[in-house]
Amino acid sequence: MAACSRMRVALLGSAAFLFPIHALAQDMLLAPIVVESKRDVATDTAAPTTTIDQREIDDRQASTIAELIDSVPGVTLMNGSTPSGSGINIRGFGATGTYGTDQMVLIQIDGATQGSEELYRLGTQLYTDPSLYKEVTVNRGTVGSFEYGSGVVGGMVRLRTKDASDFTGGVPGIAARQTLQYGTNGDSVISSSILAWQPTDDLEFLGQYTWQKQNRQEDGDGEDVGAEGFILPSYLLKGKYTFGAARNQSVTLSYNHTNTDESDVPYDQFGLGAGMFGNVDRKINTRTMVMLYEWDPASPLWKIEANLSYADQKIDSTYIEGSSPFGPTAAALGDADHRYETTKLTVKNTAAFATGAFDHDLRAGFEVIRKERAEASSAPGGTDKRFALFAVDDITAGAWTFSPALRYETQDLERAASAAAATGTQFDNDAVMGGASVRYDFGNGFSTFASGAYTENLPILDDFGNQIYMEQSQKARTWEIGGAFERGDVAMAGDALAVKANLYQTDLWDVTSYSGVDEVETKGIELEAAYSMASGFYVDVNANIAEGDARDAAGAEGYWTNAAADRLRVTLGQRLDNGLDLSLETVASARFDRVNAATPEVPGSVVHNLRASYTPETGPLAGTELRVGVENLFDTDYRPRLATRDAPGRNIKFTIAKAF
Repeated sequence: MAACSRMRVALLGSAAFLFPIHALAQDMLLAPIVVESKRDVATDTAAPTTTIDQREIDDRQASTIAELIDSVPGVTLMNGSTPSGSGINIRGFGATGTYGTDQMVLIQIDGATQGSEELYRLGTQLYTDPSLYKEVTVNRGTVGSFEYGSGVVGGMVRLRTKDASDFTGGVPGIAARQTLQYGTNGDSVISSSILAWQPTDDLEFLGQYTWQKQNRQEDGDGEDVGAEGFILPSYLLKGKYTFGAARNQSVTLSYNHTNTDESDVPYDQFGLGAGMFGNVDRKINTRTMVMLYEWDPASPLWKIEANLSYADQKIDSTYIEGSSPFGPTAAALGDADHRYETTKLTVKNTAAFATGAFDHDLRAGFEVIRKERAEASSAPGGTDKRFALFAVDDITAGAWTFSPALRYETQDLERAASAAAATGTQFDNDAVMGGASVRYDFGNGFSTFASGAYTENLPILDDFGNQIYMEQSQKARTWEIGGAFERGDVAMAGDALAVKANLYQTDLWDVTSYSGVDEVETKGIELEAAYSMASGFYVDVNANIAEGDARDAAGAEGYWTNAAADRLRVTLGQRLDNGLDLSLETVASARFDRVNAATPEVPGSVVHNLRASYTPETGPLAGTELRVGVENLFDTDYRPRLATRDAPGRNIKFTIAKAF
């Protein structure tokens, strides 16, 4: 606890440092600051956002999307080293021990909303390979979410697939890239093959096939962690055509497909049921199709994007007879086949204009969403149809930026008559939600910001049969305040520093996602910092301190069971002129003892990860990338807070990639 208190004092002191008095401001224009570390810090926005770019995706050698974003402050994994039985928790919301999601974390691939459902003990259902993506953006909290969706309480994860021009350089020709990776813990093998073809300046095509295999892993004590091995083939097909007299229009088509088959595996992917649910054969198919039209005419008042997407996931399972002592009950659960399809059209225009002393960057549009879910013995089916209008305006005047946002959404829920529902049911709901942020740039590297946002999580298909839940949205309000600093030549010539800290408080009420809970309050502080020197030395730091409380309908209080542990992550690295990059990452998690009577405490842990990459630009190895990573360097045995199984022990990963 003393270590935890010291961490709190240090971080709160850092936050206070970021609020300079106005007298310190200087009327000067600073050149753009570039910190040559692993990750940029978004000091130019009030939104708590973190972007993981292609370089960091390659560097982390992650096997799952969950593993990749675990490094973002405020993000905690429920497991994560396998696509099955893993979940993403942001600021205390998202994955739970019962379901892989509570619908308060939004996940999008190229703008297509992924319909992760509240399927009993089946994880987040985010079956896809990190190799398919060139950028992952994590937005924490509600601010900045209104042009993407409603009910975003924990945050958003937005993924962007690769483009052919990323490899051809935007000029006609053919380019290819082959990547091979091996991991010692679980004998994991990953192969990623990319072929990019650009026949003309206006036309480009990309094809990518990724194959990943991993056996069961061991923890730091050499024991089986309990997660099943998997084989995960994925592929991406993508094309883009640019046209128009001024080449200001384009159409992009993409198809993203992942499937996996599991034979005689536990139905309960979280491993909490002690075998009571029995085993199943499970087949999972996930596909996402997107058509994006973009038009950027000469007028600053028009920049149109129209995104039509279709996301489809099918989970078929067959119960293994005799594998559970509960017989017919387990069979009904194990034989349930799930399918959910989300079709969405988003049309948005960005207009830049001025009104007097105020410059506007206005993004406004509408969404039409249709989600269909098949009826299953363990989950109700039906149709969720929505229409939404949204507007976000970034208004700047001198050093001030004010960003109001508004979203109005209607909903029509319908369940057809079936064997499970003798009569059909229908519910209509709507909500108005929004918020605003304000940021002030002192002009000397310092800036400060604050925001407030209100959102509603409209009823979900899972709650058919409960009329109160089908007519009651969950409501959440978030307040944030923080500051940032960025400057070059801070301690010596050629160095650069970027720091951002924000404090938040979220209140959730009219709760329907958690049994026995009526209200939840979470609060915390998040810190991101990056520093680099001209010599190639760099430091990345991020941390989060959070806590949560919950109340039931009678007003009885307890600790919030989905709150994350306090965590500090520090990376020390050195880049050399010959293309060699060496780094050591240390992740320290504080002991978690804010628990209720039935919840065990979680010991603290310290884990080290070592990485080395070599990317020569000249010579016979030019175009080749060599990487070695050692995760959990000292083979520490620990179970992260919110996880249902121990973390994998030492894992040495070798990667070789070659561009042609």
